[in-house]
Amino acid sequence: MSRYSRHIVLSEVGPQGQALLSSAKVLVIGAGGLGCPVLQYLAAAGIGTLGIIDFDVVELSNLQRQILFGTSSIGMNKALAAKNRLEDLNPTIQMNAYPEKLTAKNVLTLFDRYDIIVDGSDNFATRYLVNDASIITDKPVVFGAIYKFEGQVSVFNYLNGPSYRCLFPTPPKEGSVANCSEVGVLGVLPGIIGSMQANEVIKMILGFEHVLTGKLLCYNSKTADITTIKVKKSEKEFEKVHALKDQLIDQYPESICEINVEDISAEDALNKENVQFIDVREQDEYPQIDIPPNLQIPLDILEQNLNRLPPEKEYIIFCQSGVRSKLAVQLLKELDIQHCYSLRGGALAIVEHLKIKT
Repeated sequence: MSRYSRHIVLSEVGPQGQALLSSAKVLVIGAGGLGCPVLQYLAAAGIGTLGIIDFDVVELSNLQRQILFGTSSIGMNKALAAKNRLEDLNPTIQMNAYPEKLTAKNVLTLFDRYDIIVDGSDNFATRYLVNDASIITDKPVVFGAIYKFEGQVSVFNYLNGPSYRCLFPTPPKEGSVANCSEVGVLGVLPGIIGSMQANEVIKMILGFEHVLTGKLLCYNSKTADITTIKVKKSEKEFEKVHALKDQLIDQYPESICEINVEDISAEDALNKENVQFIDVREQDEYPQIDIPPNLQIPLDILEQNLNRLPPEKEYIIFCQSGVRSKLAVQLLKELDIQHCYSLRGGALAIVEHLKIKT
């Protein structure tokens, strides 16, 4: 009564509503920028069983926005570190940590154990896997996404509502859309979007109206503008998922980081002669790199600009952190352009090397 007194005095919640929260089971995919506030507020609210799945470890750069962790958490698995923190926040609930990657092999078994799924992932392969598994297991998904200063929230597959594929039927090419490690993100933004996701979970459990189904809420943290886009259900997308339910394991490629291309360190690249640096980032991405000779050709128009590449040179391709550059090298190799290297660590590695050198 004391722990949840501020809920219980709400006539719309009361003891009965708190009992519903205490009997609910929620699985959170990812304990990163979005997962941290989701987990924190759901644990505090008294969700009876919370599951956390994340195979990643805490890094120093995470602490700018992943508020469950501290300096002492660096190097720890995120799911286990989050579980430790949340058990101190609320030791009365069941906390299940899964320090592993969500895959087609484990997704259906995991989803069967929970009532609601919260997607805090940061890549398209996982989002489509979560969507398709939620349709097969008939579980609602609270979706969240962030990019620089903007965020999105929606609820998919709820009470016969639309799914993620109804909004985005086809995944973009792997690596063609930069993530927050490459373009950055305002630290408070995932806190705002994650709190909205937690709110949608609580609304569903308590049976409130106006759950964010059939709508995509878009929030701009620079302007405080909120836009809502209607999402129409596509029966065709649901039929496609059900038809392929036994092939989930074959639908999702491995990470772009596992593409086998030749890479090179910043030090070796800058010491090489007869090279052409090619920046495949967008024009507005920071930091700007001033190293001659340097061409800036964004990845999505690289193939149309091959005539700009000087012949008889070796090409050093770089992006922000080394993801898109691997795709670029792969593309050039397929076009029979040889002597291409992906710069390991991207533009940030160049900046760091030049700083050390001076």
